[in-house]
Amino acid sequence: AVKRIFEAKGRPADNPLIVHVRRREQIGQVAATIPAAAEPLLERFLPGPLTIILPRHPELPSVVTAGLDTVGVRMPGLPLTQRFLAACDTPVPAPSANRSGRPSPTTWEAVQDDLGGRIDCILQGGQTEAGVESTVVDCTTEPVEVLRPGAISVEALRDVLGAVRTESSTEASAPRSPGTRHRHYAPAAEVRLVEDPSETEPGPKHAYIGLDAPAPPDAFGAVFVEPDLEAYAHDLFHVFRTCDEKGLEIIYAQTVPPTGLGRALNDRLRRAAAR
Repeated sequence: AVKRIFEAKGRPADNPLIVHVRRREQIGQVAATIPAAAEPLLERFLPGPLTIILPRHPELPSVVTAGLDTVGVRMPGLPLTQRFLAACDTPVPAPSANRSGRPSPTTWEAVQDDLGGRIDCILQGGQTEAGVESTVVDCTTEPVEVLRPGAISVEALRDVLGAVRTESSTEASAPRSPGTRHRHYAPAAEVRLVEDPSETEPGPKHAYIGLDAPAPPDAFGAVFVEPDLEAYAHDLFHVFRTCDEKGLEIIYAQTVPPTGLGRALNDRLRRAAAR
């Protein structure tokens, strides 16, 4: 069953999967131990968009963890997902429901576009809440290390733990977390990063997304001006897919200050723009 996940997504076999649980006690089925640093994170943020890297249980199939001795565990908060996990009554390996390398889906229609005919069914759960994926924290290191910034900010983690490391060597070694490959979350259109809308080049096949409006906006094939950082992060992957549907060729994306949710948003933009 786990191998079929990799086949359906076209996912590299060395990219580990996150295991989802419904109840706290199920973590012991996939993790050998729970380090002390993980306890306050479990209390504060679960259920929610946080994935915690723990020592792998010896009975967990190695295909789930891409042969690593660690495993990522998450307890999602979406009610439909919780109901599904309760019905399964077992930990479930579950990546984003997209073709590998593509923007993560935020609606069931996007799942249908990417994986229709490659999977058995789709649960129609509406739109995702955060847009960007979970924050991934490695609790097997000291201090704990953020492997992938996400919906829970580094600042929120530091409020709970104190010391948190953010500089990772993940790119240079086997990935300990999904979403840390250099090029990821990418639309078919070329993504170009700008700090200011004045750096863009208008055109009918060009799009723009950011917090500040470009001028003139009607010179672009599509313009998405977001009211705040939360909306920007929520809408990003949907905008990428919309631009592909429109056949646009270049997407100018405005970067944001690298604090709070901005750290995760810039990470996704940087990986989408990598060539």
